[in-house]
Amino acid sequence: PPADQPERTPYGYVTVVENAFHYKQTVPLYEGENVFGRYVRGTKANAALKTTDPSVDTTHCIITVRLNRTGEPVFTLRDAPSNTGTFLMGHLLGDREQARIDEGDIITIGATTLIFKRNLDD
Repeated sequence: PPADQPERTPYGYVTVVENAFHYKQTVPLYEGENVFGRYVRGTKANAALKTTDPSVDTTHCIITVRLNRTGEPVFTLRDAPSNTGTFLMGHLLGDREQARIDEGDIITIGATTLIFKRNLDD
């Protein structure tokens, strides 16, 4: 980050599983809204994926990180909304539905699989 901005600590990570559309990527999750989508110039997605998967929207889903009263991070997932939907463990999230995510949960956007991790070394 620029010198005038403090270093931010990630609270979790999403690993993008390598397939025909892209290489394996690890995306850090920061406090607040982490907006996932396909990387395009001028994207509004702050967790943009380098992918050629046409079924991933430029703004596809959002993982929100909030700290509870004891300072523990709580992770929730919702569709952005997208054209092809956001799936958590095979369940299609409904409009405005939010779901808590936990260690090892599998998120599918388009033909792209994401795996949620709290720590990089797990």
